[in-house]
Amino acid sequence: MNLWRTQIIWPVLAVAGTFLAGITGCNKPSGGETAASDVIKVGEFASLTGSEATFGQSSHQGTQMAVDDLNAAGGLLGKKIQLLTEDDQSQAGQPATVARKLISRDGVVAILGEVASSRSLEAAPICQQNKIPMISPSSTNPKVTETGDYIFRVCFIDPFQGTVMANFARKTLKLNTAAVLTDVKSDYSLGLAKFFKAGFTADGGKILVEQNYSAGDKDFNAQLTAIKAQNPDGIFVPGYYTEVGLIALQARQLGFTGPIFGGDGWESSSLVPIGGKALEGCYFSTHYSPEDTSPAVQDFVKRFRAQHQETPDAMAALGYDSAMILADAVKRAGSTGGAKVAAALAATKDFAGITGKITIDANRNASKPAVILTIKDGQFKYVETIAP
Repeated sequence: MNLWRTQIIWPVLAVAGTFLAGITGCNKPSGGETAASDVIKVGEFASLTGSEATFGQSSHQGTQMAVDDLNAAGGLLGKKIQLLTEDDQSQAGQPATVARKLISRDGVVAILGEVASSRSLEAAPICQQNKIPMISPSSTNPKVTETGDYIFRVCFIDPFQGTVMANFARKTLKLNTAAVLTDVKSDYSLGLAKFFKAGFTADGGKILVEQNYSAGDKDFNAQLTAIKAQNPDGIFVPGYYTEVGLIALQARQLGFTGPIFGGDGWESSSLVPIGGKALEGCYFSTHYSPEDTSPAVQDFVKRFRAQHQETPDAMAALGYDSAMILADAVKRAGSTGGAKVAAALAATKDFAGITGKITIDANRNASKPAVILTIKDGQFKYVETIAP
């Protein structure tokens, strides 16, 4: 988040719901069953269990907090919002199944999700076909919104994030050469690697070696040995925290001392427990910093900590923003009709979110700043903000 942006005060009430860990079905509104005619049903799909569970849990916590705030402030169009949450278990095949259920059986008017680009890409065509607006909190692969005019996101995209990290590597880290270690099973990782390589070489840097791995791998010694043999100044790892922590640990064990850096897939409370001190001095790009001193951010952080006893990460903040942007669009549309809500979402301009001012561009992507964080003493610390 841009620390110098215009400050705002959020007109929401500090009323919070409780996150039910390991949800496998739908959330029911607190206080019992509510007649369908009295509610606006919004769907959510997230990785509440499985390999990227911390992503889904954080995103859901932020989304639920926004829904609770909206309902405490009167709901939408005179009705309460009912959030119906499905766990896709971090597994291919599940996003399509739960998206169909939310639309055909539950009758949701919009869907929020997912964090991982591969899973958003699976559900997006179903939402598009049924003319149900879908908002991804944090899927950064460009192909997500290319699915169609009912698909949106509240995060920046990989061409921007990859270029940000390329510029950071060249100008701040002063790297002349780099290695790239990519997860070939991840659309997110492949896209981010592509745009980093383009930006880094365009700015005079040289990619000495490229190596691949697959999500779920535990042993990266062969790839890292090949990388170390080329003696790059740094290693770009556009992956998810589950593998990144192990990669950093094994790279240090092999004697690589240069910076290791990556994208927003690193940001998880599980990253440091996996990689430990091997991650000290590493860097990643993300969407906001809880160190931002704006009243809106600090109010969000304070209330989230009180509810969950932990500091909200970017996925939580983006989950919150996704629900709030949907609510804003419904209010401006004066309707929950898919076409009207999609048109209102497309017209979103300078929405004051927790993760910065958000404008939806012609391709239904969010134009907004990126934040660079480093890992110091086992904590994520703010480094700098880079505007689009």
